[in-house]
Amino acid sequence: MEQGTANLPELSQRRTVLWRAPMPPSFASFIGRKLLRFIVTVQGLGAFALITLGVMVTKFGAASRVIHPLVRAHLSRSGVRLLPMVMFVSVALGLVVIGQTVSLLQRANTTQFLGTVMVTVVVRELGPLLTALIVLSRTGTANVIELGTARALGEVEGLEALGIDPVHYLVVPRVIGMALGIFSLTVYLILGALLSGYLWAFLQDVPLRPGDYFAQLAHSLRALDFIALALKTSLFGIIIATVTCYHGLAQPLRLEEVSGATIRAVGQSVILCMLLDALFIVVYLVA
Repeated sequence: MEQGTANLPELSQRRTVLWRAPMPPSFASFIGRKLLRFIVTVQGLGAFALITLGVMVTKFGAASRVIHPLVRAHLSRSGVRLLPMVMFVSVALGLVVIGQTVSLLQRANTTQFLGTVMVTVVVRELGPLLTALIVLSRTGTANVIELGTARALGEVEGLEALGIDPVHYLVVPRVIGMALGIFSLTVYLILGALLSGYLWAFLQDVPLRPGDYFAQLAHSLRALDFIALALKTSLFGIIIATVTCYHGLAQPLRLEEVSGATIRAVGQSVILCMLLDALFIVVYLVA
């Protein structure tokens, strides 16, 4: 067993003790305990992320006949299986954005900015974020439940007894598959939203020709948009996979504690994704 994975229970035991402690009598103690819990959680997530990164680097290409099929399986679960839901959301997103902006742009006689609005709202913000939340709600929660149940039933220790690194076998395929899955789904969602957006605009008799609409889209897109889109969606996948795998593996769980770990993983994943999105907004403003 890897030395890094052996330290996971020690990190999680301190975190579990803090969560099971009774409510402090004073508000100051309550705030202090919350702050200490946050620090311990950040330390645990950081250590787990570094362990995962180390395993990915040191064991790159190792056991490829086993790991590559697992990566494809998790890519299918985080991407292909969610494609119908993502396409439905993309059509709804195009309807919502167009429905809220067309009337305003027509009043100001500025329908020539319709493509710019779609790029700003869909490509840069809502597209990647909505896709990440969809994958989190379906695949991220499944990660916590599967890994937490395996940890509670002793299956993870069984892998270690067989000489199999749990991080390499259970975590790395999920991280790679989810990063690629969110990126791919985001591309489909953006394309669907842009096309459905023009369809809804056409149904509302907006005087905008298809050539003008797509010219606006091409004029509004920059090279930074494509780079930021790939980087943001990949980081969303890495964050969600790391947080959900951490809560499923890094602490000794009983079966009745799996649901609580799932709730914590979802909440922390949403917060981290929002913080990352805010960071990219700052980058857009500076650039």
